Amino acid sequence: MSIDVNNESGTEVDEQAILDIARYALARMRIHPLSELSVIVVDTAAMEQLHIQWMDLPGPTDVMSFPMDELRPPSKDEEEPPQGLLGDIVLCPEVAKKQGEDAETQHSMDEELQLLTVHGVLHLLGYDHEEPDEKAEMFGLQAAIVDGWRGEHGLTGPSPAPTVS
Repeated sequence: MSIDVNNESGTEVDEQAILDIARYALARMRIHPLSELSVIVVDTAAMEQLHIQWMDLPGPTDVMSFPMDELRPPSKDEEEPPQGLLGDIVLCPEVAKKQGEDAETQHSMDEELQLLTVHGVLHLLGYDHEEPDEKAEMFGLQAAIVDGWRGEHGLTGPSPAPTVS
């Protein structure tokens, strides 16, 4: 799996954890090991610009996903998943920090960025949360991936509750 993490935000983040959880999520979703992903960490001004440009919504947001080859998790019948460019995930640590502080179960900015990374991966793979059934599926899968990764890394306690919009 080729995953690039590029921190352009000016904020110190745990880039290794972002890389590790992205790799874990893609493996868990059975994405081809030669697929490529880019994660970019930006400040609020850059995120706001992207949010306006691509979503026509004001203000910065926590995470945005820009799919490339529209890869999907393979069906149970497929022996080998297709490979390709997954796309880009853009994270904003300043928004993540505030969301972590405001969450019902307060957690760190890095924990929120880990959650947002998984959220972004799932969006790249075609998951969405517009409808209640879609939201239940996506957020359930998101929690299972974050909890599985945290368990493998010896991190105690439940994963942060979803705070993404």
